[in-house]
Amino acid sequence: MNVHDSERLSGLLEDAGYVQAADGELADVLVFNTCAVRENADNKLYGNLGQLYERKLENPDFQIAVGGCLAQKDKEVIVKKAPWVDVVFGTHNIGSLPALLDRARHNEEAQVEILDALETFPSDLPTKRDSTYAAWVSISVGCNNTCTFCIVPALRGKEKDRRPGEILAEIKALVAEGVIEITLLGQNVNTYGVEFGDKGAFAKLLRACGEIEGLERVRFTSPHPAAFTEDVIVAMAETHNVMPQLHMPLQSGSDRILKDMKRSYRSSKYLGIIEKVRELIPDAAISTDIIVGFPSETEEDFQETLRVVKESRFAVTYTFQYSKRPGTPAAELPGQISKEVVQERYERLLEVVNDLAWQENKLQIGKRVEVLIGNNEGRKDDRTHRLTGRARDSRLVHIDWPEGLEEPRPGDLVWATVLDAKPYFLIADTGAKPEVRRTIAGDAYDRAQAESCGVPTAAVTPKKGTIGLSVDVKVNQ
Repeated sequence: MNVHDSERLSGLLEDAGYVQAADGELADVLVFNTCAVRENADNKLYGNLGQLYERKLENPDFQIAVGGCLAQKDKEVIVKKAPWVDVVFGTHNIGSLPALLDRARHNEEAQVEILDALETFPSDLPTKRDSTYAAWVSISVGCNNTCTFCIVPALRGKEKDRRPGEILAEIKALVAEGVIEITLLGQNVNTYGVEFGDKGAFAKLLRACGEIEGLERVRFTSPHPAAFTEDVIVAMAETHNVMPQLHMPLQSGSDRILKDMKRSYRSSKYLGIIEKVRELIPDAAISTDIIVGFPSETEEDFQETLRVVKESRFAVTYTFQYSKRPGTPAAELPGQISKEVVQERYERLLEVVNDLAWQENKLQIGKRVEVLIGNNEGRKDDRTHRLTGRARDSRLVHIDWPEGLEEPRPGDLVWATVLDAKPYFLIADTGAKPEVRRTIAGDAYDRAQAESCGVPTAAVTPKKGTIGLSVDVKVNQ
């Protein structure tokens, strides 16, 4: 969600006449788009703001804006702790940022504007994406669940759904621009439709995506196990461009802890969903989120989590140590666990999930996979003469590319055979004559490269200032 909002913030500012600061260039405006899911988000933000104090003294025209969930939570506290901040805006009014920057500049005083209800659906705002081939498409904002560890519903409000026609129109427009992969985004995607009274709306939306010509890959994040219905699994299996991948947060394998978390499902239901997914989509890669050290978690509870993890055989597991968040019911629960115990359990869990991920990846050796080539996804690609992208199941794949051959563009599709596996990536080879399919996404990348190299465009937006954007990201809830 933070990445999606950040793309909108960049688009808004460019529409208002700002341009992205070049690497190494000091920006005229720095925007922090914050997360409040974990405790260190507060420390990280205020530490970064403290480092900017001297720069603000040296250049009073330099503007600092803070938005996102932490801004929605702390409100005026931010300018009390860091009076050199110019703008504070929340999750419901990101469209106001350009006007707030202008007002702060004109009035020469901080502007704090936090709304309690959504002003404009974020997807209706301008956007500037880093990727030419992939895009986030928000289908809902907010959440109607009351998980005791989560502060998101308090900061983003109750669930609000977009109409299906608006979503599909946005996807078609993105495909027309060259996007071939979209990720449907919501705090709880499989309750989509609750606002307009259609419990089957999400499965219908997946099927409708399958009818969009030129759309190669559809993903979604994140579903809630309590609301996961079989019609969605069937739609995934029967819709050609819905990828064989599922991210479904578990949080804990202990039924007692799940009850204290108010997760409204139990481990048997969770495992039943996974069983049905694998029955209908045998090659599905399943990932999850797990919290270690929730208040009153015993060794027996932790062993239950390990049991469910081993039965589930996750391809990827995002593990977190429980973080006490003021304003959440869990923060007031008895039985808060010591850091030492949490750390020890966390390390044991990591050992198990890393081993399972490696075992799952080893099963891919010898398989031929379709890889969507990414843009700088592999940090060592230049040094290793490899290309990097994502397989249909979202596994990261490094491809050994034959020396001297023209490389595919970001957004093109390449077939390769998996030769080796590590816990969180695969190594594949194309052979001497690679099979490459050039796509509209690759064409879009060429156009973007031509524009960045100075090829004239129809209109030039006057430069109002340069912007820098800092994002503290936690996508999955």
